Amino acid sequence: MNRNRVVHVCLFLAMTAVSPLLAQPAEGLPPGKWWDRQEVVRRLALSSEQRSNLDRIFRSNASDLIDLRGEVEKRSIDLRGHLDQSRLDRPAIQEAATRLSAARGRLFEREILMFVEMRSVLAEEQWDRFRQMLASRMDQGNERRPFQGGQPPARPGQSQPPRRRP
Repeated sequence: MNRNRVVHVCLFLAMTAVSPLLAQPAEGLPPGKWWDRQEVVRRLALSSEQRSNLDRIFRSNASDLIDLRGEVEKRSIDLRGHLDQSRLDRPAIQEAATRLSAARGRLFEREILMFVEMRSVLAEEQWDRFRQMLASRMDQGNERRPFQGGQPPARPGQSQPPRRRP
């Protein structure tokens, strides 16, 4: 394979790996930049200053979140590699599982801290309305409402992923 082709393949893989990471939600949050969605802006009556602050918080955390999600993915691949061996090495599997668990914990902690910072931008009434919107979204079982994002519902015969509660 020539060098240009290798570079293009690497760039393609990097872009496909990074772009979804920015849109992945923290536990219970709608995917993507929910504060830019007109329905959310309208229902929460978000000011342009609040939206700017939420965007600033997101941007200041995005790089770390990408790195942490990448670390989780690497640790998952490592664990799967150990589990795919014909002869299982239990100590190596345990070590890989521990590293994966620690990476997930660091990611979760960072997402929670970002969420706490974002929540501080909202007034108490806005936070109450936001929680109602999240609860309604989850109760409907349709990840596409009211945020126009997320995953479509499972097709008949497919299992539905478990619902997350805020």
